[in-house]
Parts: sequence; structure tokens; C-alpha cells
Amino acid sequence: MPFIPHTDDDIQAMLASIGARAIDDLFDEIPSELKSTGLKGVPDGLGEMEISRLMLERAETDGRYLSFIGAGAYEHHIPAAVWQITTRGEFYSSYTPYQAEASQGTLQLLYEYQTMMASLTGMDVSNASMYDGASALAEAALMAVRSHKSSRRILIPATVHPVYRNVVRTIVRNQGIEVVEAPYCRESGQTLPESLDAFGGEEFAALVIPQPNFFGILEPVDALTDWAHRHNMLAIGVVNPTTLALLTPPGNWGEKGADIAVGEGQPLGIPLSSGGPYFGFMSCKQALVRQMPGRIIGRTTDLDGRPGFVLTLQAREQHIRRSKATSNICTNQGLMVTAATIYMALTGPEGLRRIAAQSHANTLALLEKLEALEGVKRLFSGPVFHEAALSLSRPAGEVLRTLEREGILGGLSLEESHPELGSAILVCATETKTPADLERFAQRLGLALGAA
Repeated sequence: MPFIPHTDDDIQAMLASIGARAIDDLFDEIPSELKSTGLKGVPDGLGEMEISRLMLERAETDGRYLSFIGAGAYEHHIPAAVWQITTRGEFYSSYTPYQAEASQGTLQLLYEYQTMMASLTGMDVSNASMYDGASALAEAALMAVRSHKSSRRILIPATVHPVYRNVVRTIVRNQGIEVVEAPYCRESGQTLPESLDAFGGEEFAALVIPQPNFFGILEPVDALTDWAHRHNMLAIGVVNPTTLALLTPPGNWGEKGADIAVGEGQPLGIPLSSGGPYFGFMSCKQALVRQMPGRIIGRTTDLDGRPGFVLTLQAREQHIRRSKATSNICTNQGLMVTAATIYMALTGPEGLRRIAAQSHANTLALLEKLEALEGVKRLFSGPVFHEAALSLSRPAGEVLRTLEREGILGGLSLEESHPELGSAILVCATETKTPADLERFAQRLGLALGAA
């Protein structure tokens, strides 16, 4: 809240009602040697006017940048109504604990969210929701192992986001699950089914399929899904929700469709916010629903035939007997999901299609301008959606620092995550970029590459 409404009289009245003399009495069971004697280096408190000015000055020091960074967090236009509605008290402060009847409004919103996400991904069931996209993929891997039963190995292509791969390894390694990395084609930037044949004689619980992949390339998802199923693996799709407005949803990949779909929900109305909070989404086929962690909201009727919403298929082991739980990190990012639901409701299917189409068109226009520059070359021949990897004639870090001084965040350096690509960057353009923005980036990049 923007201010603290409790006066000293309010505080004393509340303490009197519970029989306490002071706030410290509420913590008298804590030994005195464990209590802090004060925070060193913290300045005196400020009033509303002073703190507002301080925070404005701090924000201005960050500057305003024209950003062409994507790599899992994307700058999209968010209609003003999204967060105006999301931050209403009915949504902002409501909470659904174990008891399903505690907040019918929140449950109904989550039910609508699940319906939208199941439709967007082409799957049977969606939960609401996961901590973020990376941990959602780790949970999907655990689902696959529990379902497969005979294998504790997951096959993940090197084209999956490096952060996602690291998070999966961190979460599953102490559970005796092996993560095996599959190579990618250096010409197309894709994971080719024939390159997976070397793993065909081995047993895996699942194959992870990114769409688009980390390089922005569209993978041959139909062939990869069918390959996984032929080799007795589940197919786990890692998808960008914006792309699903145009691309085939995971539930329709190949002959049978992917078994699980996960991803990062940030593109659906969540601002970049210096990295979070975001939320992960997860949906799956009906056959796997009892392996799915997190909340699932159901619609029912009461004894009088009135519609209502309840928590369903969430065992109390999630909260109490944690060793029996399907997951111990299935945090529900409820406020983020609320914003995403309102965003999808406001934009609708046609609006999402326009956003996706304009993002794709802007990226193609940007690539045309950048490839015309001396010292810039597309790294991969595969089709892209709204970001692409470029090779530069000068060190990527040096070029990006030069652009930053000009007020442009010119992409993500791939030198650390993929050193085999040499001096390379990943650039992205969404519907927020104008022709003038694209031209400015191209001009400044040309100057940066030509600088001594």
C-alpha cells in the first residue's frame, strides 16, 4: 500500500484488545541475544514527499534505454487497464488458502486462467501456476520421471535456454535424475531428429522440445515429438505463449501432440521489472493430471445447483507431509496470473495474433537492416520468430557497451553461454519497436562496429 494507515492510537487499541502492553511483548519468546539492536548504516526515516523524491531520483539514474534484449524476458505493450484492474483491492489482497470456499473470486479467476492456457497450449489441463518458466521445466522433468517409472534420464537439447538447463540440473540432480544434453545443428540452429538417433537405443523418460529455441529459431517440433514417442519418451514442450497465437500449439505437435507444455508467462502482461516477479505455466494431457504439481481449480455446483469453484486434485501432502508431495516448490504466483488473465481477456485471440505478427514483422525488418551492415552476419539459417543470433566482426561485449553509452541495449552477448559461436549476440524486436527505433539501432550498431 502507498501509506501506512495505523496511528499510535490504533496500535494501542489493537494491543489492548489482545492484552499486550507493547509490540515487543508479541515476541517475548525470542531470546534477547538473538534480537537485533538496530540496523547500522540505515538513515533516519523520511516523510512521503522526501521518499517520493528520493525514489524518483534513483529511478532517473538508471536512464531510459531502447532495448533489443529478449532471451526469455520480453518487452510488450501492456494496456493500462491490466494493472489498474489487477491492483484493485479485490485482487491485490485476496488469498486462497487450503479452504476452497475462502475466495470464490480468486478461484473463478484462476479457473478462467486455466481455461485460457489450456486453449492456448492445446492441452487438456492447466494448473495455476508455477514459480517461473525454468522451475516449471524442472517440474515437468520430475513429472516425466514419475510417469515413466523405468527411466530417470531426461534428454535436453543444447538449444534450450541455458538458464533453464541449469535450473533443471540443480533441482533434479540430488534425486538421482540424469540430464543428458543433445547437440544442435550449427548450420540451421535447430535440433534435428537425425542427430538424436545416437540416443535412440538408450532409455529416457522425456525429450524436451523448445519452441522457439534459445536462438529464436523454430524447431521441427512435429518430427521431434514423433521421435520422442517412437522411443517411448514423453515430449515436453517449452514454449513462448505469445508465439502460440500464430504457431501450432504443443497439444497438436506430431501425431499425438506433446504430453506436457511449460514456459514463462511474463510476455502475458507482466512488465520486465528488473527480472521479476514472473510466473511459470504448465499444462498437460489428461493422463498425466495426477502427476501435475500446483493448484488446479475446478467448477462445480452446490446443493442448490448454484455454480461455484473449488481447489481440486491438490493433495494436502503439498503443504503438510512434504516428503509425499509431487512438488515442494509449486508456488502460485497469484498476482502475476491475475494480470495475465486480464491481459489475455483484454487482447483476445485476435489481439494476440496481431501482437505476434507485428513482433515477427519487426524482427524481419530489423534483421534486413542489420545484415546489410559490414561485420554483421546471421548465425543460423533456420526460420525465426522474434529474435535471432548474429555474428559480429568485433567482440560482442565491447560492441554492446558502446551501444549502451548511446542509450541502446543492443542484445544479449552469447560469448559466455555459447563460446563456440565466437563473438555473437542475440537480438529481439517486439511490437513495441517503431521503424525509427530499428533505424536508430542499425545506424548505431554500424558506428560501433566501425569504431577503432
